[in-house]
Amino acid sequence: MPKNKTTDSKATWQDREVLFDLPFSYLRLRPGEKIFDRIEPIEDTKGNSGSKGRMVVTNLRIIWHSMSSPRINLSIGLNCIISTSTKVVNSGLRGTTQALYMLAAYKTNKYEFIFTNLSPNCVRHYTSVVGVHKAYAGSRLYRDLKLRSAIIQNKQLRILPLEKICLHEHGVWNLSSESGNLGNLLASNVRIVWYADVNEAFNVSMPYITIESITIRNSKFGDALVIVIHASSGGYVLGFRADPHERLQPMLSELQTLHQAYTEKPIFGVEMNWATEIPKNTSDEIEELEEIGEPRGEMGPHLYLASQLAQNKEEPIQPVYSPYLGLAIEPLKEGFTLKSLFEVQTST
Repeated sequence: MPKNKTTDSKATWQDREVLFDLPFSYLRLRPGEKIFDRIEPIEDTKGNSGSKGRMVVTNLRIIWHSMSSPRINLSIGLNCIISTSTKVVNSGLRGTTQALYMLAAYKTNKYEFIFTNLSPNCVRHYTSVVGVHKAYAGSRLYRDLKLRSAIIQNKQLRILPLEKICLHEHGVWNLSSESGNLGNLLASNVRIVWYADVNEAFNVSMPYITIESITIRNSKFGDALVIVIHASSGGYVLGFRADPHERLQPMLSELQTLHQAYTEKPIFGVEMNWATEIPKNTSDEIEELEEIGEPRGEMGPHLYLASQLAQNKEEPIQPVYSPYLGLAIEPLKEGFTLKSLFEVQTST
């Protein structure tokens, strides 16, 4: 087992750890993990300079592995990434060039990673990583337990984009104080939420990914619905009571069913809207990454291909004189000028 690897098999570790040289089984995608991009050849310039590799960008982590020796690999959880930027570096394969610089932290250690795209003029590894990290940071309510957060407005839960409410129970007591607090308990396809009647700012949001177990236990208030949170998410034990107590068993069954359904098919909330989409038939298995297509059109939708002008024409295209260049050139397609083409090339 890799050094510092979490031993809790039920907890999601892929987005919260930085690991090196993992066994093949740890590179497999876990349920709910999906690939956003796969780019090659990418050099791990700081750690494995001179070696061509493959970068896989998922909704939980950045995976890099050497193409000549896959046992040399990295798994960088998106939650561990502190910052990303570009940096001029000395690559073993490309010489002095601009590369993606990434700073990450795990436990008490900080790590610097430098990734160089070996394809000329291609910076997609930078835009892919920055884009997915931004989407991850903006969707933490799907994965992080929150106490006293701004999730309730006018007695209504602020619904997340992929969220559907499945259960709403009134008159549920939170047993965190000596006297308890009366409120509402809601369950959706991604989390359990409780908020107080008298103060909606007194609330808790518990994504299923953070929940270790849901049971009924005896307490000083009588039978209580008890939700145990994974140690990696705070290790809280939260109790709830409902009157009459016969309501607890149906609530327990419903919550356990929703928790199990989520465990089998997690929703991590990290969604990307690429300007150019990756083909839909991407594989979920790391060993089948060769079948994953590259995003089309790295230069964008306004890519000018002069050769397209000659398609479906029987006669060859005759060159024309361009005063702008002082040269004979192929006629431009309608709607294009040399000035505009040079501006596109410069901005790219």
